[in-house]
Amino acid sequence: MEGRVHSIETFGLVDGPGVRCVVFLQGCHMRCRYCHNPETWRMDGGEQMTAQELFVKVYRYRNYWKKKGGLTVSGGEPLLQMEFVTELFALAKQHQVHTALDTSGNPFSLEEDYLRRFDTLMDVTDLFLLDIKAVDASLHQSLTGQKNENILAMAHYLADHGKDLWIRHVLVPGLTDSGEDLAALRDLAKSLPTLRRLEVLPYHALGRFKWENLGIPYSLDGVPAPTEEEVKRAEQILGIADFPEINESRAN
Repeated sequence: MEGRVHSIETFGLVDGPGVRCVVFLQGCHMRCRYCHNPETWRMDGGEQMTAQELFVKVYRYRNYWKKKGGLTVSGGEPLLQMEFVTELFALAKQHQVHTALDTSGNPFSLEEDYLRRFDTLMDVTDLFLLDIKAVDASLHQSLTGQKNENILAMAHYLADHGKDLWIRHVLVPGLTDSGEDLAALRDLAKSLPTLRRLEVLPYHALGRFKWENLGIPYSLDGVPAPTEEEVKRAEQILGIADFPEINESRAN
């Protein structure tokens, strides 16, 4: 099984617990207006390698991981290469490596054949990091060009199957920060019994130069990063202190 790998970050601190080796895969069907990796959209980019070759490459950084770290696969959209990720994570579990999948959930389907393959991936995945762009369907469509019914279904499917879950939400002033939209996300979060963390990720335009290099119009020109006060307001509406990993980290 070969996959297309965009890049590898050997010392990641935000994509899962502890120190992570983060693998970014190539290919994504979403067109998020604030995407900071538009070069990962194309399905035919990146470097081709087998799961075994990739695991050998990342496992040499295991001394950084200690007890809480491990391997995270992100993108692009890793679920577009689901069998490749499954094989990679199976190798990781053979070596007692913690595995996390960072996904938008866009390819998820409730069709029987898809679920059969997805269940195999779930078996070797310790943690899912689900990026929820918006709960409202029309807002999600305008932000990403894609529907979100299947993404919300994936969140419930993971919780129903006892999988640990983080939800992450990019806070864009004037787009994803209304009280109504944040309350909808809060209600979703509270309906997921295995949700361990709810994170607000402040929007930034640091990847804008990539859009320019690719000749893609950037529609958020002039949109500022949220202020510290705006981030705190969003966190209060979301009630993120109600989730166990956040309470645990603050207690320590």
